[in-house]
Amino acid sequence: MDKCYPISVRLSGKKCLVIGGGRVAQRKVMSLLECGALVTVVSLELTEGLKELAVAGQLVYRQGAYETSDLLGAFLVIGATNNDDVNRKVAQDCFDRNILINVVDDPPNGNFFVPAQVRRDSLSIAVSTDGKSPMFARRIREELENIYPTEYGDIVNLIGELRLKVINEIADEQEKAQVLRQMADHNLMQLLREGHYDRAKELVKGAYYRSRG
Repeated sequence: MDKCYPISVRLSGKKCLVIGGGRVAQRKVMSLLECGALVTVVSLELTEGLKELAVAGQLVYRQGAYETSDLLGAFLVIGATNNDDVNRKVAQDCFDRNILINVVDDPPNGNFFVPAQVRRDSLSIAVSTDGKSPMFARRIREELENIYPTEYGDIVNLIGELRLKVINEIADEQEKAQVLRQMADHNLMQLLREGHYDRAKELVKGAYYRSRG
């Protein structure tokens, strides 16, 4: 199997199609919605959770079997039915149209994989085995969840907020680069590893405010 090129894709405002209405499909739908995707679900039936989302207007639901025309305008597709023939049909139709397609539980039949992921707000740590062993990737993800608590996401958000100010307020490129390095230096990582989250925030803020005189 070929090695994969890891990327993070912006889905906000993009039509993302999920074929299938079971529990696996529901998990995929929730992940897509969290990223701001415009989700359409095609399935004969839906879980109660998906029904609630459809009634609330958080997704578009077309009741019925998959048809090639469902792909119209789709940016990304998830094949999540329990019918291998349908999933293969969806995949082939996507291949013919250069559409991103992931087939759940059958990675080789798609053109991208969804990595095991630790999400801490804007901090995302992804683990992939290029589709060779999703279970092994999951085990590593479980270990990472214990290593990186939610406070890491708070730090990322703080750095992101101050980074924009640095970029907009400091004209000198060398000074700008120095401040950005100080906001995420080795001392910050050490404080985070030791659980000193308040001190870590002060370090980040201090790097910015020192630059402002």
